[in-house]
Amino acid sequence: MRKLRRKQIAGYEAANQYLEQEYLPQHNRRFAQAAAEEEDCQGRKPSRNELQRIFRLETQRRIGNDWVVRHQGRFLQLQPKHRYYGPTQAKALVCEWEDGTTEVYYRRERIAFQELAEPPSQRRLEDSAKDTVAVPSFAKAHKPSQDHPWRRDYRTMKPNWRAKAEMPARAVARVAASL
Repeated sequence: MRKLRRKQIAGYEAANQYLEQEYLPQHNRRFAQAAAEEEDCQGRKPSRNELQRIFRLETQRRIGNDWVVRHQGRFLQLQPKHRYYGPTQAKALVCEWEDGTTEVYYRRERIAFQELAEPPSQRRLEDSAKDTVAVPSFAKAHKPSQDHPWRRDYRTMKPNWRAKAEMPARAVARVAASL
């Protein structure tokens, strides 16, 4: 602060003394205003539930295609009441309190969830591995025969289109007359 440098004040104790004795009284004389009304303008004390709602950690997270929300290394599988809508790629609000309880909100409505022990992608890989049939990797690739069209020279191939049908003379005459 410039004023402290001009007065050559360098220590904390000297600065505090200057602030209390000189600076604050001058500042208050200059900028202080009297209250319009004498009554207390502070609101009522918030209830315990309101305080809990205020002092929670809120984090927005995307909902995956499999209805899973990732939050701090955890996988929360959402269990909505109605399955007719899919909030995939939408955002959910994950709320966490001091005591460790967690809630998930979607469209301002609390939604049930279950915490998964492992990532859903690993679960799907294991499930799909059970359903698949093993195909031997040494299976022989199909080889086209010697007379296959791919093996022939393009110049020896016959054209596959039909010869153009000639128009009858009457139709030609009508077309020429209309021009």
